[in-house]
Amino acid sequence: MEVSRHDEEIEAVHGTIASFPGDFFGYFGWPTIARMDDGSLVAAASGLRNAHVCPFGRSVFFRSRDEGKTWSSPTVVNDSPLDDRDTGIVCMGGQKLLISWFTTDNRKSSGLGYEETLDDEYAIARWREGFARMTDENESRWMGAWIRTSEDGGESWENPVKVPVTAPHGPVRLSSGELLYFGKELLTDMEGFQGGVGSISALVSSDSGRSWLRLGEVPLVEGTVEGSYHEPHVAQLPGGKLVGLIRVENCEGSRLEDLGLVSFSLVYTESVDGGRTWSRAEPMGFHGSPPHLLAHTSGALVGVYGRRLEPFGERVMISRDDGVSWDYDYALRDDGPDGDLGYPSSVELADGSILTAYYQKPGAVTDKCAFLWSRWRLPE
Repeated sequence: MEVSRHDEEIEAVHGTIASFPGDFFGYFGWPTIARMDDGSLVAAASGLRNAHVCPFGRSVFFRSRDEGKTWSSPTVVNDSPLDDRDTGIVCMGGQKLLISWFTTDNRKSSGLGYEETLDDEYAIARWREGFARMTDENESRWMGAWIRTSEDGGESWENPVKVPVTAPHGPVRLSSGELLYFGKELLTDMEGFQGGVGSISALVSSDSGRSWLRLGEVPLVEGTVEGSYHEPHVAQLPGGKLVGLIRVENCEGSRLEDLGLVSFSLVYTESVDGGRTWSRAEPMGFHGSPPHLLAHTSGALVGVYGRRLEPFGERVMISRDDGVSWDYDYALRDDGPDGDLGYPSSVELADGSILTAYYQKPGAVTDKCAFLWSRWRLPE
């Protein structure tokens, strides 16, 4: 694979979906944007929370009817007793929508010692209330990966359905109308999840996500372990080929640098048989993750990802030969106050421009993370 760095700034217009930088429940993260058949845009995030890890995560939903210029206020779709994180969204045709998320029990991480780290009595009381909901019974009931569907464009939602894998942006809709979920297996408890147990696998559903058939899994880079692999995304090209990118990073017992690899980077894989078999993961060799892929009508394959080294921000990668070669590190913006940002996703608008949505702090390091967007065009 040929990979070329383009340290260039993309001309873009920036805007806001939701930003409450000073509010206690003002944090938004790990969002996804999608385009519906009628041209309207929908988006989802883990929002109305207090911090990157906290007991308050909720799945929230937004809508825009003017190509992303303005957005509705957040509507809560999920508020389980655990931390609802990483909300994906996909249009399944007409007014049918699917959102995805996963839940974690944070009692053994942020639940330990929070009273010593918080200096505000209101915050301490709220966190105490949040963790009171995280019981062993609720962990058994809610821990895992989930999807939920709507038949009316997000006005109402069916009951949650547990699924075997998770990915930040959820499943994608194939040209056949089926759903393909390219994700990290999540079939274990919190300890197993935090340890990275589970392969990167492809599953297909022909009944709007109610049931899933496992297809195949991605062979790892030689010498690496599955605990380093997380948060994939996939796109189907016009010819049917599937292109996947996966976040890789150091994990306990495996240091990628010892293998000549970059931690918090991407690996590439593809499938030409509908996801049943995948090529061995191939390192792309540059910092930035996790990915989202968009097959643009121009024929370009557009990837977006977050940069968590200075200058912090959102980055673009482009392939014009179906993933054989890539130009990377186009800067969509580089004004992030710190590395708590990223998880961008993109849609193509009616005029061929691209709207990319992501999260980062809108100004100061002390701000709560906001849900933001950038509108831009492919460079020549």
